[in-house]
Amino acid sequence: MRRNLLIVLFLFCFMFCSCGDAGETPKTSSVQSSDKSSPSTPNTPETQVSATGARGSTPVAYIGSADGTESYGNASVTIDASHKNEGYIMVNYTGSNQKPKFQLTGPNEVTYTYNLHGGYETFPLTSGNGSYQLSVWENIEGTSYSSLFSQSIDVTLTDELLPFLYSNQYVNFSSDSATAAMGAKLAESADSDLEVVELVYNYIISNFTYDYDKAKTVPKGYLPVVDEILEKKTGICFDYASVMATMLRTQNIPTRLEVGYMLEEYHAWISIYIEEQGWINGIIEFDGTQWKLMDPTFASSSKKPKDFIMETDKYTTKYVY
Repeated sequence: MRRNLLIVLFLFCFMFCSCGDAGETPKTSSVQSSDKSSPSTPNTPETQVSATGARGSTPVAYIGSADGTESYGNASVTIDASHKNEGYIMVNYTGSNQKPKFQLTGPNEVTYTYNLHGGYETFPLTSGNGSYQLSVWENIEGTSYSSLFSQSIDVTLTDELLPFLYSNQYVNFSSDSATAAMGAKLAESADSDLEVVELVYNYIISNFTYDYDKAKTVPKGYLPVVDEILEKKTGICFDYASVMATMLRTQNIPTRLEVGYMLEEYHAWISIYIEEQGWINGIIEFDGTQWKLMDPTFASSSKKPKDFIMETDKYTTKYVY
């Protein structure tokens, strides 16, 4: 592993409407996150074909399931909390409303608002241990919503890193994902998690281009389809972050997709967890002396990416997925 190790903590700029924002939201708030211990193995992860390498690069897809051992709801919605202690719940909306929303408020009083699309969808419990308030809303008209169902649950995570390994709405993959397979291919020669991050980062900045037209037209509620982004090798910053988070999570590297602000600008970036160091937040490059931060969206298109080195204290996390 090189001394000048490029470790990504992806910092992506993207338009306010391109961050996967749920659109009209009954309420919003802010979030803080903390260092945690290394993850445990999920109950039944889905796996892909094994690959060779010093570290081992067989992809593992942490996919949620709705087992029905703890569920709540009514005729129009089911909230399955069977795996709440593994860091996620699942929601299945079966009603007829055209714009249903799901809200999740954790013990840190941060409220996340999501669109519901029908069928079971996975939502991470990123606020740690404690009481969560879950609620489903149906649109009346415009930005007005009525409460359909609400439920409180108590969560004690078996491992506080698990929410950052599972697939969810924002980092959505399956066991046969081409993006997971590409991550495994890139990781074949790696001897450590840090080398996996470096290889994935270098692949992204060398092969992806920013889609400025998409950034201008992307609708509210947009969610990346990682395999489509990988095939096109172009996208907005939210796309960059989701693709890279998919590659790293399926290499068993806990990865947070974070959304917030760099000064006045809305951004998304990723943070990774390395067992020897804990969470590495907003950091891109280690030059043997210090960590430096730069925006890999610019790095993928600029001949002088270090022109974009920034200060970490300019960034404010709002949501973590």
